[in-house]
Order: sequence, then C-alpha cells, then structure tokens
Amino acid sequence: MYHERFPGLRRRGFLAATGAASLGALALTGCGDSGTEDSDTKSDGTPKRGGRLRAAFAGGGASETLDPHLANLFADAARAKALFDKLADYGADLSAKPRLAEKWEANKALDRWRVTLRKATFHDGKPVTAKDVLYSYRRIADPEQMFRAKASLDPIDLDASRATGDRTIEFALKRPTAEFPNILAAFGAYIVPSGAQDFDKKPIGSGPFRFVSFAPGRSAVFRRYDDYWEGAPHLDELEFVVANEESARVNALLGGQVEYAHELNPTTARAHEGKGQIEIVRLQGSAMQGFCMKTDRAPFDDERVREAFFLIADRQELVDGALSGAGVIGNDLFGKGYEYYASTLPQREQDLDKARALLKQAGAEKLKVTLDTSAVAAGFTEAASIFRDQAKKAGVTIDVKTGSKDSYWADILDNGTLCCYRSGAMPIEAHISQRLLTDSTTNATKWRHKDFDALYQQAQSTRDKTERAAVYERMQRRLHTEGGFLIWGFADWILGTARKVKGVATKAPANTLDWARFDKVWLA
Repeated sequence: MYHERFPGLRRRGFLAATGAASLGALALTGCGDSGTEDSDTKSDGTPKRGGRLRAAFAGGGASETLDPHLANLFADAARAKALFDKLADYGADLSAKPRLAEKWEANKALDRWRVTLRKATFHDGKPVTAKDVLYSYRRIADPEQMFRAKASLDPIDLDASRATGDRTIEFALKRPTAEFPNILAAFGAYIVPSGAQDFDKKPIGSGPFRFVSFAPGRSAVFRRYDDYWEGAPHLDELEFVVANEESARVNALLGGQVEYAHELNPTTARAHEGKGQIEIVRLQGSAMQGFCMKTDRAPFDDERVREAFFLIADRQELVDGALSGAGVIGNDLFGKGYEYYASTLPQREQDLDKARALLKQAGAEKLKVTLDTSAVAAGFTEAASIFRDQAKKAGVTIDVKTGSKDSYWADILDNGTLCCYRSGAMPIEAHISQRLLTDSTTNATKWRHKDFDALYQQAQSTRDKTERAAVYERMQRRLHTEGGFLIWGFADWILGTARKVKGVATKAPANTLDWARFDKVWLA
C-alpha cells in the first residue's frame, strides 16, 4: 500500500476554511446555472476516461472520519467533496453557485427563501429530497454536537422551515438575509441521506465518487459514480493517501507514487517550476496574510496609531520575504478579487514620514509594542521579523513574542495588542459577519461599532445587488481608513501534479468549488 511510504502525523493540514480557530461560513435573489464558468483550466485537450489518481494530503491521524459534517482539514474537505454535495458552493470570486439546489428565490422581505432541488440521486439510487436536506441541516445544528457548519446555519429557523414538495424547501430565516445562498455554500454544509449516522463503514452520498475503502490516517479509495447528476468523472478511481510532511508529498510525486500533491511551499515550487518533471499550479487569492491590531486598547484604540502602522508596512517586502514572492500585495481589506471587493480604493504605500507625524500627534513617538507570532502558519515568524525592522525606521520598537502552535489562535483572539493573522477564502460578507460585528465570535480586532453593525444589517436587507454592493463599499472604505486589520498580502496556494494529470483548475482559491475537483481531472 502506498500509505506505508509516508511518515506519521507531524503537521496538520491547515483548517480548511480559515486561518483562525472557528471561522466557518451570495448571490442575488434568484439564480441560474450550476457551472464552473469562472474557473480556468489549462488547455489540456480532450478528456480521457479511466485510471486511478492518487492524491497526497496532510491528514488527521487515526481519528480521521468520513463524516462530512466533521470536516476540518483540507484532506477532510477534499474527501467530503468527492463523496457528497452541498446545495451550493463558492465560485472563484466567492459568490455562491448552485449545486444540488437548482434555484433559490426570496420573498420580498428576504426572510423566507424557497429552494428547488435538481434531480440527483444518492449512491444507492435513491433520489435526493427535501427531507434529506432538512435532516442534514438539523443534524449539523444539533446543540449537542460541534459540527463545523453550525454557526453558518444559525440564521435559519429550522423548526419553522419545511418541505413543500419532494424537491422544494421553504427556509424560514430569523432575520432578513440577502446573502442566504452563502449559507447553502457554507464549509461543511453537506447533504446526507435522512437518518445517516455512521459514515466510516459505508458512507452514501450524492457526490461524483462512491465509497470503496477507508483506513483512517492512511488511505481512502473511491470509485466513479456513473449516475452523478453533473456527469460521471473521467477517472475510474481516486485514492487519497496521507503524507503529513511536505517533503514526503513532494518525494512521492517525484517518485511516481502519487499524481497529485496538495500544499507545497514556495521554495519547492521555485525548484521545480518549468523544469518539466512535475507541474506546479498556483491558486491565487487563497490565503489572506496580515497583522491584527486590537482597536479597544492602547495603543491601537487611537486611529492615528492604526493609520501609522498601515503606513509603516512595505507590503512588497513582506510578500517577497515572508511568502518567498508567492502572492500579491494587499490593501488592508479582505477578499482581493472576490465579489463586492472595493477595488477602486487607492493602493496604500509605505510612507514613513507620515507615519512618524501621526505617531507624534498621538503622543506615541517612542512607541513600544509586542507582536505575537507563532510557527502555526507559513511565513508568520518571517513576517514578524520583517515588520519589526520596518517599524524601527519609523521610531517604533516591536518586541516579537513567539507563542505555542497548539494554542495560538485561542491565545490571540482576546489577548495582546498586535498579532500575525491569516485567513482562508470566504465571502466578504462572511468575513464581516464572523469577525467585524459587535457580537462576532471571532472578532480578533475588537472592532465594535453599532453604526457598522447597522450597515451590515442594511446590506442584508437590500434586495438590489448594485445597492447592496454600494453598502459593502461604504463599510470597506471605513475599514480601509480606520480598521484593525493590516492586510499586507494574499498568498498563492500551491499544488503539484504529475505531467499526465490534466483538467486541474487554475483559478480556484482553496476551498472553492473547483479546488480539489477530482471529477473534472483526467490522466493523459
């Protein structure tokens, strides 16, 4: 077996949807097609049917499960995507695209949504029905369980929601929610058959592959599902193998033991790119990189100090040094390239003279501050050192404090004043609702403003998409001026494949619809 070539668990594959501990969860009223029109694949010729693709991921050890509602790591998410479907999923711009849901329509108040299911079947031949959807969502929302999508489903009143036909559901919401399709696309919100509980013996989903075998922490084998609603996969079989060290994944790829290696570092990519032995795929816009300033305590409760820190950052130097150039610079806003991103705001540049003047105005000329970091994510310790040196030029002394990898995300949520931060792809609306509202559970910048909360509610109550976009732009302008996130870059997500692997999407941030889309891949 291939899995015996790989060393045991050392480093977890990063939380799939996030950078911080428990960050889970767009379309207009009504929607259309189901496709992947905003994903690009290289021009790879005519797809060829057959063969087994072996994909290496960092895994979760002997406690791994195929329960899709417990998916946490990238390996879990990729396996879940192969076996199961969601009602919607995120396109490359993080807008919701229909999947098992054929369409969705809202009432005038945006607090009731009617969802129509497409004709799809589970692997046992039974149709996917409204009953299965309500069972799945109620299972996720069980207060006794800690399923990942629970917080994302919170706006739905599941007691008041009901099936109105075999393939129609009326969802009652607790409040107006213009971005309701984001909930359908939420990380981990997979649809399972009504009554399903044990997923590790013989899981039954409606995804493109059906179950063959599973050895937790080692291997999972799936086979093509010929009756998949979107068309049968090109591959005969798909095997996930666990290789926790990046070097093990690369060596397995180079040695021909696997054809796909997830999560490579920039140094590896540079060493092999264009050399002909393997293909390197860079998925841009996958991971936000930044520093988090606590806006409720000194010195960052003074917006002049926050602006000074925005102006201290040399973003290109941070991208080059901390990400080895594998990324693009940020502009202190989340979601570059995503739907609703305020791309018209001018790019902020380093201005040390203005930074020093602002610090002087704030009475913080000889400012000393502690920057919390950890080796919990690639580039964190490097970014901290680079920013410390940049701040010195503005007269600011930064003491870099390296914390535990195991408790870092919990530690920095409420403690300290300045920390390294990152996040995976999610809609801008989800970033705002989870991190920037007064009652957000992962509000690491302690940004609490009732008028800002009111703007979010206004956006959620606005039916017209153009008008809604204008509200989101107002919110982003304010964050750009005085927010607590110093977002200096967006890292590429890097994959490696054998040269014979074709059909891999090149515009698919990690955790979007076309990431790890093995039903669209073939072996030439």
